[in-house]
Amino acid sequence: MSDSVLLVEDDKDIADLIKVNLLELGVETTHQDKGDKALALALENDYSILILDVMLPGTSGLDICRQVREKKPSQAIIMLTAKDSETDRVLGLELGADDYMTKPFSVRELQARVRSQLRKVHFMQAAASEPAVNSDSNLVIGNLSINQKNHQVIFNERELELTATEFELLHHLASHPNQVFSRSQLLESVWGYHHSGYEHTVNSHINRLRAKIEVDATSPQIVQTVWGVGYKFAPQGVEAQ
Repeated sequence: MSDSVLLVEDDKDIADLIKVNLLELGVETTHQDKGDKALALALENDYSILILDVMLPGTSGLDICRQVREKKPSQAIIMLTAKDSETDRVLGLELGADDYMTKPFSVRELQARVRSQLRKVHFMQAAASEPAVNSDSNLVIGNLSINQKNHQVIFNERELELTATEFELLHHLASHPNQVFSRSQLLESVWGYHHSGYEHTVNSHINRLRAKIEVDATSPQIVQTVWGVGYKFAPQGVEAQ
């Protein structure tokens, strides 16, 4: 299956710029400038990535993100936000976006973000085509089981519904128990790039992950904050639950 992107952007100049640069990556792009029509396309078709502008005629990019994430948990989503709109960036991430870019953005930055999400998509597609699951792919810590091949997480005999990025974040942390990672290190390891000013991406994903795995997300015992440094996975937190 070839890589495809649904680009939802009502600024024609920005849309044309993105399409040209996605073409360089060999990505087929479908462009839509109206939110309601874009939402229908996103739900009816399988795209490798959705690139959503926040401000759109009709249904907003934030609404599209929320509704698509409810129906398609593994869909890769990148939000486009205005440079001075921190609220939109945080809301987009909290609603389930995997990443975001602020306008204006550089061509190299756009391509790096798309490549990063495509790597996750390709990994999941390869895993889905495996005829059998090798038990060696399981990472088991206490009552937590993480299967990398089928992107499945079982905790306390319950399957967690994680996005692809949430899964990668949990797997990376759990693979290095008690090791503290800075936000910059997590950006590089999980998202595949390093740009200052994008710490919101890590923070929001940590919060979303905690909401799904912790008994009390306000007092996390598994994905812990090391103040002034970053985050770590605490195996004793898993074993205690």
